[in-house]
Amino acid sequence: MSNKLTLVIGGAASGKSAFAENIVINTGKTRIYLATARVLDGEMEQKVTRHKNMRGAGWATFETPLAPEDVLRERTASETILLDCATMWLMNHLMDETDLESAETALMNGLKGSKADCVIVTNELGLGIVPADALSRRFRQKQGELNQRLAAQANTVVHVVAGLPNILKGTL
Repeated sequence: MSNKLTLVIGGAASGKSAFAENIVINTGKTRIYLATARVLDGEMEQKVTRHKNMRGAGWATFETPLAPEDVLRERTASETILLDCATMWLMNHLMDETDLESAETALMNGLKGSKADCVIVTNELGLGIVPADALSRRFRQKQGELNQRLAAQANTVVHVVAGLPNILKGTL
């Protein structure tokens, strides 16, 4: 992998997206935003609008709820990609009941094959209580497994808590 992969992990509303955006901005390269969320209700629409406003202008945005690897392969070394977020990507696949193993392999291959540096935002779900239902427990398990795969492939892993970064692997 000739590009740099940075994983930014944290809990809900931890400041991870803002931190990841600053990493991308500080590269000075063309900024690419891969949006994985599906807007299915008013609350999600408000969240997407809030994130767009926080980012501001200067981002090329691609909506990639299931196959960000298609865009990853097309990018160049003069760009930096922000994929926000792996958690929504995973949820989309679980809800659509797709072949998750194939989807994860395609994502990992897309990250390896991209010429652009990549920053991925993901949620840490394993620090809370055990979910009450089977689907939620499966989601939490699969998220933990995905995070481990992403962290293993990443050059740098940053855990963000209360807006403060803690570097777990590599350097910024």
